[in-house]
Amino acid sequence: MKLMDITTSEKPSLWIFGYGSLVWKPDFKYKRNNVGYIKGYSRRFWHGDNFHRGDKDLPGRVVTLVEDHDACTWGIAYEVSDSQMEESLQYLNVREAVLGGYVTKMVEFTPREKCQGSLLALVYIATSDNPIYLGPATPTEIAAQIAICRGNTGHNIEYLLRLAEFMRLYCPEVEDDHLFSIEAAALALVI
Repeated sequence: MKLMDITTSEKPSLWIFGYGSLVWKPDFKYKRNNVGYIKGYSRRFWHGDNFHRGDKDLPGRVVTLVEDHDACTWGIAYEVSDSQMEESLQYLNVREAVLGGYVTKMVEFTPREKCQGSLLALVYIATSDNPIYLGPATPTEIAAQIAICRGNTGHNIEYLLRLAEFMRLYCPEVEDDHLFSIEAAALALVI
């Protein structure tokens, strides 16, 4: 697969792939964005959050990526221009790495628009060696935890519902069984 040249007018740009809260709340400056996917990963509510969507006593659950050779994860890639790069990365490193416990990796992103080629994108991934990593649980257990947690940026259930809404609006043909089964279980608890 041919990778798209990510330079514009000789000035470098950086693509950043979001698959969790970045799909509805990037909060950093970017030039443009594209809906698309990365292969080889599944989105899972296996990471703990003791700042944004939970606290140290009741950590919320947020998504991370786990390696899964046959899977793909849909989200949004944001192009950050050279002039926006330093400020955007400083913000994201605090939000995702310092407060969120994620590490970075470069992945191949494929835009939904077939006329565009694949490109390299930076992604933030929480790994199982992180102290706030919670790991696998049943959809019912994850939903019960999400339903009661709240952090500095709001209720954990808001995070879940916004992510499900993004998938239905921008990727209606994609079935994300993990996400939608947790959403159904959480809604059954709060309605």
